[in-house]
Order: sequence, then C-alpha cells, then structure tokens
Amino acid sequence: MAAEMVRLIERFGGRPLVCPALRELPLDDNSAALQFGVQLMAEGVDLLILLTGVGTTALFDLLKTRYPWSSIVAALEQTAIVARGPKPVAALKALGLRPALTVPEPNTWVDVISTLDEYRPVTGLRVVVQEYGLSNPELLDALKNRGADVYSVPIYRWALPADLAPLRQALDRVIAGKVNVMLITNAAQVEHVMQVLERDGKVEPFRAALKKMLVASIGPTASEQLRQRDWPIDLQPLHSKMGVLVKEASERARTLLERKR
Repeated sequence: MAAEMVRLIERFGGRPLVCPALRELPLDDNSAALQFGVQLMAEGVDLLILLTGVGTTALFDLLKTRYPWSSIVAALEQTAIVARGPKPVAALKALGLRPALTVPEPNTWVDVISTLDEYRPVTGLRVVVQEYGLSNPELLDALKNRGADVYSVPIYRWALPADLAPLRQALDRVIAGKVNVMLITNAAQVEHVMQVLERDGKVEPFRAALKKMLVASIGPTASEQLRQRDWPIDLQPLHSKMGVLVKEASERARTLLERKR
C-alpha cells in the first residue's frame, strides 16, 4: 500500500520517503494447507484460528481447488472459527462465513489466548492456526501448554524485495540523519532491514541514527519484533491502522523528537 501511505503522509504535512522492505511470496510447497484440508474433511477440526485476511482468503482459495465449496462449508459447521481482528472477519464475510469468536484490539497473540481462555478450555482439542508472514511461536507454545493438539498452516511468507536499491538508499538517508520519522507497518520489515544492514556492515551507525529520530510502530505485533531487535519504540498508536499511525505521528512527532533529543 505504498501509494496510500504516500498520500497519507502528504495529507498530514510530511515529506514521504516510502520504499519496500518486503515482497510477499506464496509458498512453493502448500502441503501443510492441503493436509489441513484432508484433516478438515476426514476427521474435522475443533478450532480454526485465522490470523490475517490475506491468509484466510488464500487458505480457502486453495481448499476450493480440491473440494466443493458446499463440502467445505459443511465441514466447517463443526469447527469454531476464531478471527484475529477485522481483516479475517472481512475475508470470512466475503466467503459467506462468520467467526464464532473475534479477537479484540490490539489483536496480539496474548489477546487470542485470552479470548480462547474465556471461551472454553482447549485441552485435547484439535487447533489449526493459519500463520502469516513470520511464524508466532509464542501463540503455538501457549496453545500446546494448554493441552491443545496444535497444527500450524503457513500460507505465505515474506521475502526481501527483488531490488534492494530503494531500501538501501532510504537506510543511507536514515544513517546520514536526513530522516526525522520512521513508520513501521509490519513486523517482517524490521527483520529485513536488519538483514540488509548486516550484509552492508551498517548496523551500528543505523542504531546510532535511531537515537535521534522518531520510531513509530503500527501495533503490538510489530513492537514485539522491534524490541527483539533492540530498536526504540517512541510511538504506538491507539489503534493498529495505517491512517491512525500517520495521524498520531504527525500530531506528536515534534514534541517527541524534542524530548528524545
């Protein structure tokens, strides 16, 4: 959504420097998703946890290549579908489906577990987790620790952009002190930035530059990755939405930068 991000930043008075840090790739091997279809149709699944809208759509598109849609819907009648926030809900609605549970904001794995804890014990249940981008071992471990039989279904993964030149140019501008605000909209962006910096031997000057600029994270999932990589988090908006991120950054950037510097 680069074009949308450019327009948002310009609308709120900023000068956008937007470059790709990710490239979304379908998995070459869809065996996990196809095995989920076998499990769903033959033995059934107790809980299906859908983490992203794109992944939800891709999962069911794949299943429809193997089974009639009416058979899939019939199998799902015995499955409690858990949607992590509004995007999986919207994807389900487009398919004519509804979740049994919707995880409230900020939609972290902790919120997923809390929602399930309030719903029913998962001990002995067959739980399928549709994974997204980076796997979430904390969520899988929490389910296993509660006695669930957990099966993860990776639908897509993030790769580095085919052309790294725009990203390298943007990182060089950050290191040179020419960028005031960095907006992180996906946890995988952080990992990819670090991979490029490590390749180029520029990790330390980049970390030094972060101390003099505002780093804004779109939400808890991205913030977890920032903490793992020891980046500062100067701002996290109230709601994990792109427009809210840009708006709150525009309103608070000057004050937060002055305080930080």
